[in-house]
Amino acid sequence: MVKYIDTTIELARFYDENGLLNTITIDDYNALIDRQDQTAIADFIYNRLHSRYIKPFQFVEKSGKFVKEYKNGFSIMANCCLLIETLQSFRNGWGDSNKKSEQAFKQFFSTDKNFQELQNKGREFYLNIRCGILHQGETTNGWKINREDNGLLFDEKQMVVDSITFIKRLDKSLIAYTLELKSEKWDSEIWDNFRTKMRKIISNCK
Repeated sequence: MVKYIDTTIELARFYDENGLLNTITIDDYNALIDRQDQTAIADFIYNRLHSRYIKPFQFVEKSGKFVKEYKNGFSIMANCCLLIETLQSFRNGWGDSNKKSEQAFKQFFSTDKNFQELQNKGREFYLNIRCGILHQGETTNGWKINREDNGLLFDEKQMVVDSITFIKRLDKSLIAYTLELKSEKWDSEIWDNFRTKMRKIISNCK
């Protein structure tokens, strides 16, 4: 029996700066692809990933102050690890990252200019932060997480990652990726890989 994709399924659901709900369905996405609307597609992927992995930790009070008690460093880093693997999968054109997760983290930290302090720590970060949190619910081998928001991403002597600084940097990396999508040619490698990843995402909707 052939399984058909419901093209009304939402690929993104997010609130804009005016607090208005926006949704992007598979039909909407396909229309953007048909028009080769690079700007709109890049904005779509930013909003899809930002709303899922970053925005939950940008919760503020009506006064405009961040609510500190909602900022849990482990939850922040868990989401950041999910986003790194997702973002690298888009860059590489991977349908999934099965048995390639460590490679994703090595590539990310060795190439992303926002994380130069961790440039040669991809494998250690993967094992002790990503796998530690995912499999053990804790960091391992002396690595620690805090939420000081002091601008210091990584204290190598104490093996401490600042989760607030980390997620702010990761948002910059996500923005940088979307800016590349807006500026590169439609038939470039970055776009070929993006479309490959999106085809897999949509096929998973069957």
